[in-house]
Amino acid sequence: AARTKSADVERADSGIGQMAARKWRNRASETLSSLKAWEAHRPCTDCGERDLPVETDVQNCNQRRADLCEKCRKRRTERKESVLEFVNTEASYGEDLRIIKEEFYLPMQAAGLLSQEQLLGIFSNIQELIDLNENFLEILQEEIDQAFDQGDDDLMTVCIGEVFLEFVNMLPAFQTYCLQQSSSVNMLNALEKEKELLRIFLNVSQNDNTALRRMNLRSFLMAPLQRVTKYPLLLSRIIKATTEYHPDHGSLREAKSRIESHLEHINMKTKQEGNTWTLRSFRQDSKKKREVINIEMRETALKTVGWLREETRFVMEGPLQLAQPPDGQWVKKGSKTLKFQNMQVLLLVNMKRVSESSLESAEPGPVKDAVLVLIRDKNNGKFHLLREPLRLSNCIVSTDPDCDDTFELIEIRREAFVFRDSDRARTHHWFRQIRRYSRELGSWKKRRNALPNIMISTPHTRP
Repeated sequence: AARTKSADVERADSGIGQMAARKWRNRASETLSSLKAWEAHRPCTDCGERDLPVETDVQNCNQRRADLCEKCRKRRTERKESVLEFVNTEASYGEDLRIIKEEFYLPMQAAGLLSQEQLLGIFSNIQELIDLNENFLEILQEEIDQAFDQGDDDLMTVCIGEVFLEFVNMLPAFQTYCLQQSSSVNMLNALEKEKELLRIFLNVSQNDNTALRRMNLRSFLMAPLQRVTKYPLLLSRIIKATTEYHPDHGSLREAKSRIESHLEHINMKTKQEGNTWTLRSFRQDSKKKREVINIEMRETALKTVGWLREETRFVMEGPLQLAQPPDGQWVKKGSKTLKFQNMQVLLLVNMKRVSESSLESAEPGPVKDAVLVLIRDKNNGKFHLLREPLRLSNCIVSTDPDCDDTFELIEIRREAFVFRDSDRARTHHWFRQIRRYSRELGSWKKRRNALPNIMISTPHTRP
């Protein structure tokens, strides 16, 4: 009774009457209803739409998934299934590669059924594919495990596209295997007819070895071809289930474009070599055609310099205009007096590998060498080099304020070249990249500070 009396007195002192109190309670009730209505129609965290279900029971629905609309819930589920399918099929493909090596290659080698040259002709670069698969699968599995450890049950933090682009050097290895597939099968057929022990071994293995699932050697040798053609399909499924705002969306599309371009390039090579078989074809567009041309130019450049693929980095590539000035007075006369010709130019850097565990280390090693490869525009279906590669360790790169649309590259005691791009900003970018690597190489530059007036001069003998 005392408390009630005190409350009445306090209410009277505050000046809030019964009408005001009732009005306040009504307004508070309306506000609470509005909050519940907003909660029921809060925007989806993935797409921003407001068609969420009214149910918000935390016990029946995980809070993270309660913030999603029904469409995005389904999309996340499809994305998770597609990501797991990508990883699981990569593991199955790796198991088939292991069977090729352990159940066929090694026993045939140990028994002396075939010579080393014959084994290489049949199994090609299978060991390279095994190493690539093991490294690729290890990184993928780490991504999956880390996502689960962090409570990401939907695997939204797993970026398949970024991982694929890090291992993009595995695509030329697939190309090597695919181009040799026809000759490998023909050699296997001929040797099986010729060698009775080989024929008996293959028949017994297929019928009695449970690890082979009653499949013959030819079926397993098709595994790399089947795998490389399945990558675009698997990536397409992940792309379809990945919202465009996801950080991996752009990488997924680039990875899909890169693998499709390589497949088109493999098909082009098979036709040039007279083979009748082709891999699964894809719709060609101008971007893919340009990428196919770039792949062919990279192969030409690698073959010319003789570097290992995993130690080579393509810094820049593309068309440039080139001129060779007859004398040193061209700057005063202006670049308009020079005769330029179109050229495909590639800037290659040879990097030391820091770690053997991955194909591309996050921290690249020191630069061993850098070259500029000059390729003429395609003629009669083939690329031709203008000259041997320009080694930047023997070059000086400079520019002149009066001709800021060009830059000059001087090869010590040999030739001088003037380059320019149709876009002035890109010309400056080429200049900065070439100058960067030319300064890092060449011990003479540290002593002489790379001054043209010291190093570039007519030869003379000292007394």
